[in-house]
Amino acid sequence: MLLINDYKFEITSTAAIMFIIIMYTSSHAFRYYAKYTIFSVLSYISATIFLPLMLWRPRDYRNGLLPAWGGRQVSRILGITWEMKGKENIVQNSGCVVLINHQSCLDLLVLSEIYPVMEKCTVISKKEIFYVWPFGLASWLWGTIFIDRLNAESAQRTLNKTGEAIRHKQAKLCMFPEGTRHGGPELLNFKKGAFHVAISAQCPIQPVVVTQYFFVDHGKRTFDPGHAVITILPPIPTEGMTKEDLPDLIEKSRTAMQEAYTKSSAEIKTKYYNVS
Repeated sequence: MLLINDYKFEITSTAAIMFIIIMYTSSHAFRYYAKYTIFSVLSYISATIFLPLMLWRPRDYRNGLLPAWGGRQVSRILGITWEMKGKENIVQNSGCVVLINHQSCLDLLVLSEIYPVMEKCTVISKKEIFYVWPFGLASWLWGTIFIDRLNAESAQRTLNKTGEAIRHKQAKLCMFPEGTRHGGPELLNFKKGAFHVAISAQCPIQPVVVTQYFFVDHGKRTFDPGHAVITILPPIPTEGMTKEDLPDLIEKSRTAMQEAYTKSSAEIKTKYYNVS
């Protein structure tokens, strides 16, 4: 009876594996959801598996290099390759506010590429994330700055401390100025928060532009292997600026990023996706 049960289990397992393989290779919708599931599960694992090592140096930006390594392995599994341009433009010997266009949750993989290249990177997150353990603990350990969006006074205190960290610890604060995910040809209007921080800290803005994710189509439910280019643009100084300069600074930053986004996306679309 035991042998029969083992045989039935093997048959069932083999059939299930064959079904998954067939569906993955023949159904773009199945592959779309399967890849996002793989991305979510492996990203969570790569963010938390290094917790024992992170505990030895809490709130250290170097802890972020561990999940970033894991994120790069996730990219390989998903068939996504990245190319980085403009490394010579990286701000040296100073903190800065790094602006990145926000397309999807896959932007986590962009951070995985940026962290090893730019030293002392950190991010801002809503405080609720901290309570999603063990991920929240891991985020705290690699230096994530948690902000209470529902408490304006508390949020302002946090932003003030962030400005101090940028000035004195030369931190590089990575932010998505659009505020929400958007993968269209035009960048959304930028929120003011990142620019308030930059002016308060009198630190430069480091624009980073990622080409459109042509390998993902949420409408058609397709998620194919693909290539994207990350371009680090020259820094934009804020020294001497005040709140009155905020609109001009936002416009200057968005214009530079939009021009680079349009140009680099068009180039990669023609080169890698055979579309003119």
